[in-house]
Amino acid sequence: METFYLGIDVQIKRQPAWMALDSQLRMVSSGWLEGADHKEICMAAVTVAEELQASDVATVIAGIDAPRRPLSNPRKFYRNGRRDSWRPRKPAERGYGRHCEIIIKAAGIANPQWTPIQDNCPEWMEVGFALFTSLEREGITCHEVFPSASYKMLEGGDHAPISLNFSAFRPGPKDMIDACIAAYTVAEFENGRGCEVGNDGLGTIILPRPLPDIVSPMLLQWPERL
Repeated sequence: METFYLGIDVQIKRQPAWMALDSQLRMVSSGWLEGADHKEICMAAVTVAEELQASDVATVIAGIDAPRRPLSNPRKFYRNGRRDSWRPRKPAERGYGRHCEIIIKAAGIANPQWTPIQDNCPEWMEVGFALFTSLEREGITCHEVFPSASYKMLEGGDHAPISLNFSAFRPGPKDMIDACIAAYTVAEFENGRGCEVGNDGLGTIILPRPLPDIVSPMLLQWPERL
């Protein structure tokens, strides 16, 4: 059975871009999730996944460049400066951000867009929340990815090449490249070459390579789960 890796770049200036890679890292297809609202965009994503599955009785695993869910309350803990320990949130601090984003920041591989509390999230995040829900309802395994972090981890290394064509790169070439790196990240993670970070119950982020050694093991555990 074939496995397809579906990457989705979530944004609202244009329609979300998507790209699918096969198990040989060859581009199978790509395009834009067209829709007038969140519901239609999600329906378009489900259609893409179903067509990939039907093409070869295949498994589809998706990587979505957006948080899985918002915070229900301000987070209680902050990283204690450069000492890689935890401290309670101060009253003046907003409490935005999930554990996975804290780890990404501590690793120095990207600057997260700290996930806010529910009902205070930007529209593109709301689209992402809806995509996770819709695809997983259809039995599609979904991971959260962070293309900026993936680019940083893969920079300068020796990696398997990806076969691409440029037929669907308009109207946003960078969006389509982000969708490509999302799919590639899923492939690397699913084949045991990456890692998964975050354990506060608000979703994890997968990465295409192991974390750098500079991240303290203490930070990898959310204080409420120690």
